[in-house]
Amino acid sequence: MTAERINPPELSPPTGFSHAVVATGGRLVFLAGQTALDTDGKVVGATLPEQFETALGNLLTALHASGGTPADLARVTVYATDIADYRTHAAELGRVWRRLAGRDYPAMAVVEVVRLWDDRALVELDGFAVLP
Repeated sequence: MTAERINPPELSPPTGFSHAVVATGGRLVFLAGQTALDTDGKVVGATLPEQFETALGNLLTALHASGGTPADLARVTVYATDIADYRTHAAELGRVWRRLAGRDYPAMAVVEVVRLWDDRALVELDGFAVLP
């Protein structure tokens, strides 16, 4: 699979995402929404950064189990219950992303939601990847 990240100069410079990703060849993997659930099904972490790290780790675990790597991610959507809190912690969340997933950013969106399935969850991530 090849993933070409497109960031046109006519658009604002992307920070922590790509404007578009062109994926060629391979298998599609659709990744279900992941929150900060531990193996017992309980939400862990009291803060958004703590929950983001666990949720991203869960998403990447599902991706790895499917035979993929973070570089195979084509699209990720982040659902946050408090966008102001997300903005406040954006730099820290970016560091978590780079540590766990690297710098091959997928196309991304962050959406504020009223609540998630588990009312203790502060953030959820879903997405899809294209594998070779």
